[in-house]
Parts: sequence; structure tokens; C-alpha cells
Amino acid sequence: MAIKGGHLVARYLKEVEGIETVFALSGGHIETILDGFTQYRIRAIDVRHEQVAAMAAHAWSVYAGQTGVCLVTAGPGFTNALTGIANAYLDNTPMVVLCGKHPIKEDLRGALQEMNQIDMVKPVTKWAATCYETKRIPEYLSMAFRYATMGRPGPVFLELPPDILNISIPEEDAPMPKHPTRKYTVHPDDADLKQAADLINSAKQPLFLGGSGVGFSCCCDALKPFVEKTGIPFILMNYGRGELPDNHPQSIWDVGNIGMMVTLAQADLIVIAGLRLNWLLLSGAAIPPSAKVVRIDIDPHEIDRNRQADAGLVGDVSSVLKQLLPHVKKNDHSAWLKTLRSASAAFIGSELKARETPSDPIHPIRLAAQIQKVVGDDAYYVADGGDTVYFGLVHFTSKLRAGVVGTASGLLGCLGTGIPFAMAAKLAHPDKSVILLNGDGSFGFNAMEFDTMLRHNIPVVCIINNDCAWGMVKHGQELSIGKDRLQCTELDIRRYDKMVEGLGGHGEFVTKDEEIIPAIKRALESGKPACVNVMTDPTVMSPASVIFYQALKME
Repeated sequence: MAIKGGHLVARYLKEVEGIETVFALSGGHIETILDGFTQYRIRAIDVRHEQVAAMAAHAWSVYAGQTGVCLVTAGPGFTNALTGIANAYLDNTPMVVLCGKHPIKEDLRGALQEMNQIDMVKPVTKWAATCYETKRIPEYLSMAFRYATMGRPGPVFLELPPDILNISIPEEDAPMPKHPTRKYTVHPDDADLKQAADLINSAKQPLFLGGSGVGFSCCCDALKPFVEKTGIPFILMNYGRGELPDNHPQSIWDVGNIGMMVTLAQADLIVIAGLRLNWLLLSGAAIPPSAKVVRIDIDPHEIDRNRQADAGLVGDVSSVLKQLLPHVKKNDHSAWLKTLRSASAAFIGSELKARETPSDPIHPIRLAAQIQKVVGDDAYYVADGGDTVYFGLVHFTSKLRAGVVGTASGLLGCLGTGIPFAMAAKLAHPDKSVILLNGDGSFGFNAMEFDTMLRHNIPVVCIINNDCAWGMVKHGQELSIGKDRLQCTELDIRRYDKMVEGLGGHGEFVTKDEEIIPAIKRALESGKPACVNVMTDPTVMSPASVIFYQALKME
């Protein structure tokens, strides 16, 4: 039998990679692939902007444990997706981007949407290529998935021109490759393992920091025995959060981000696994010179980046921890854990008080606490914005893997990611509540995706922390140039809830503390995509704003 190139794409995705959900936006260049989705029963979540397709595919990799796939058309479809691709690249997230292209036969003739897409996307992908032969489509797709997932993960890009998508070839001319079952791991030398174990065994005040590398290695089975045997207090960040639950007795998420900085200052040993020392940790300056450092990372270039490691273990986090476990001693650091919690409490005391105290106007911390009280820890929380991400990360807790994610806290600092992440979380886990805490500024980027959620029955509850401003930037301007010279940072009271209602969703408008919990309950019970628009105190500045301002100010 004959098969079209576009159908070959869908067949490979379904039969080889087991892909059943793809995020897409239609276009003429990719019509045959879309028809292939119908033929092979792949669910296409068609969004309203291509950046959302890329961002949701990124999020699918986080929540579904499967490489996310997005499909966009050529030209503006491609350029719209670039922000999402760059965000996944800086987050080291596996993702396959399939993209249309102008017809090869029209090359250099001024074809519709003719442009050099490959050279534009190369700097923000692990691999980028164009397939020129229909029979090689499965081969190229196989390469794409391997590049995306092996070693340090990241996005890849594959151009598929209509010349090869719209023609038919005999099926036997394009055999399906088998899904690779081999997994390649790098193993540290025995001497390096012993050196790291000696440092861990002799430490009096150790701390374990885990990042997205912990999450993507799915290392719960290795991490749990390691931290419980060593007794080491831990903080899991980024997509590693939730690999062990926030309420684990050795987890210190209850001290918050600022408390973590206090903890770092007191530690005599820090084990850093699958986590880059970027601006969020002051590029390593948050670690005192006196502390010893053990680094675990799949990328050898990270071992000494921004801070010389006293012991470096290169490899997948899960594999390394399993190898390290026999070398570490059983230890009890409960006294150290108690000390660091009490020391940190002094720095977050005002936040703890604000959680429990009603105020008028509503404090953003109080809003996060009330959300948590209603929804509980068996849910997925997404936070998007500037200050809003701080409030969400610090004051939400979940027992689920990647249960609390601050989408704008990565290296790109990309706003507008909350809605596509929440959509992907709900699609991957339809039986769980998904709560999105969104700043009013960041909400505006992709608010029309409520239409997508309604068409595809994705009942996310979005709660807007509405301070009528681009809060983090506004507060930075207040600190640097004064409150009387604010520029481009102030918004206004807008009824975003009415906008969602107009699309067919559920809307609530909240101005008083006592209205928060009833409004959230009604939103959850509606079974619809919902927007709870909460007016909050515009004068509240998070500690993250201060750190951001200090990082940018000129000396």
C-alpha cells in the first residue's frame, strides 16, 4: 500500500514513540500531517498562538514523562514558536518541534513564507535539520527523538517541506525503526565516588539541592534511600520539586526561598544535583567560600561552572545516587535540621503571619494560603508572573511530582507560560485539580487560550493575583528611579473574569478576603475552565523583586 509523507509522520509518532497528544496550530504547509493525526487517532490540541504550542509541549515533557511534540506551520508560525523553543532550551527540556517549510521546488523564487528557519533556530536547539526525502521521514524523526532525550535533554527542530509530505510512496520503502530500548549512562570513577562520600560522611551541616535533572531522571527510588540514609536536609527546585513530596520530614521547603539563602550560608557541605548555579543562586555566590561542594550533573561542563566543585560526579542523577548509596554512612542530622528551621523562621516570620491574617486589600501571600487551604496538596499548582511566582513557589505545597512549578522562574524568565503549562498538566492528569496562579500582566499574553480550554474540555482554574501592574518591574522602578517616574508598568482594574465568562467559562471577581474560598470552591465545582480575578495589594513587593533589582542595578 502507498502512504503519504504526512501520514508517515503521524504513523511514526503513534506506533514508534507512543505519542497520542500533539500541540499544534493549523497551516497549509502541514495539512497532510494534520490529516495523518486523524488517520492514526492522535489528539491534536489546536491552540490560538504557536508560542503556546511550544510551551505546552515543553510542559508535557514535565507532567507526562514523555517527550512533548508540537507542530507549527512555516514563516510566522515558526517565528511565533521561537520563544517557547528558547524557553525549553534554557530549561534543558526535551521537546520535538515539527515545522512546515516553503516548497523546495520554489526555493529562492519568493515562495510564500520562504525564510531561513534553520539558521534562526539553531542557537536554541540541540539539533535542527530538514528532511528532503519522503522515505527518510521515519529515520529523521528517530534522530530527533534521540537528540532530544539523550544526555543533557533539550528541544530539537525538524523541517518538513510540503514536497515530501504530500506525495505517496510504498509503505515498504519507509520502514518504521524500532523504539530504542538501550539507555546509555555515564558512570563516575570509583575514586570520585569515594571522595564525594567522604565529604558527605564527615559533614556536620550538609544540605542537598536538587534541580530539574532530578526530575528528568525520575530518581525517586534512588533519592529517597540516599537522603534517608544520610539524614541530609534537602530542597528540590524547578522540575525536580515533588520527586520527594514537600512534606517529607527532611524537606525544608517550609523555610521558603529566603530561608534557603540563610540555610546555604550556614551549611558546611552542599550536594548540588541536576541544578545549575544561575542567577537564582547568585551564580554560585550564595554558597559560602567555607562550604564544600559536591556536584552531580549529566553535563561535565556544569561540574565546575560558577563554583569549583570539591568532588564532581558526572552522570544521570538517579544512576549516580544509586552508585553513591553504598559508600555513604547512616547519619542523623535532626539537630541541624531543627537549627536551620528556627534560624530561617526569623526571616520569613512576616510572611507566615501574613498567611494567616486577613487584610484589606488582600495580601498575595494570604491569597496563596487560602488557595492551598481549599485545594490541598493532592493537586498541581502552576505560578506565572514576577512576584506572583515567588508567592506561589513559597506558599504552595504538593505531594505530586512537579506538583508546584513556577513557569517564569527559569533562565529565560518567560512570562505567559502559566496557561500552556496548566493546560498540559490537566491533559496529562485529568483526575487532578490544576490551579494556575497568574499575575494580571502575564495573564494577558495567552488569555485567549481559554477558548482552547473550552473547545477541548480542559477545566483549569486560573486565579489572578491582580495588582494592576507589572509588579516586579514596577517595584524595581520604585527602588531605582522613584514612584513618581514609573513608566510602562501600571495596568488597571480589568474584569478578566468577564472575558472568560464571555468565552463560555466560569468567572469570579473577588475584592474581600472572605470571598476568596467560596469563589474558588464555585470555580472548582463548575467543571469549566475558570477565572477567579482577585484584587490584591499593589504595594506588596516580594523578596524576589529586591534580588532582581540588585542584580540589574548599575554600580
